[in-house]
Amino acid sequence: MTTVDRFVQRLRIKQVEPFIHPSDTVLDIGTADGALFTVLNYLKDGTGIDPGAEPCTLENATLIRGFFPEAVPTDRQFDVITMLAVLEHIPTEAQAQMANDCFERLRPNGRLLITVPSPRVDDLLKLMKAVGLIDGMSLEQHFGYDVGETPDLFCSAGFTLRKASKFQFGLNNLFVFEKPAE
Repeated sequence: MTTVDRFVQRLRIKQVEPFIHPSDTVLDIGTADGALFTVLNYLKDGTGIDPGAEPCTLENATLIRGFFPEAVPTDRQFDVITMLAVLEHIPTEAQAQMANDCFERLRPNGRLLITVPSPRVDDLLKLMKAVGLIDGMSLEQHFGYDVGETPDLFCSAGFTLRKASKFQFGLNNLFVFEKPAE
């Protein structure tokens, strides 16, 4: 990762930080190298999952190589699930199942925190990658995700939308969903 990649990654983490409490159990889908747990080092119980992750145990988290939900123990539930710049990498036909799987893995009143870039960002990222400013992690896996579909996708799975906002000059989006109490 380049310095610019790390900077943008940290901006996404800072967007979700207000919705994560120190006592929360956190699942970070698409964790890469576990940066969320490094930046939010006050967290006590985290699990990061990514097909490219190096399996390891950090002070406050365990990183697992694999895909969600298959590689996460079935008996494990979380207070928070994060997907930072992940949703645009999920094929359209798998998105509804991803939303349902997130709902099943969250405790009542749990929060699902999602950042997803605007599709306009793809051309900008390609240019930045071409000139070496970014590594452009998995750009070839972008599926042209329609950010406007996010509320319907996750509300259809049972979530309640608590917040939707833009950041980074409108080039990125934050969604905060909550699983209702039983």
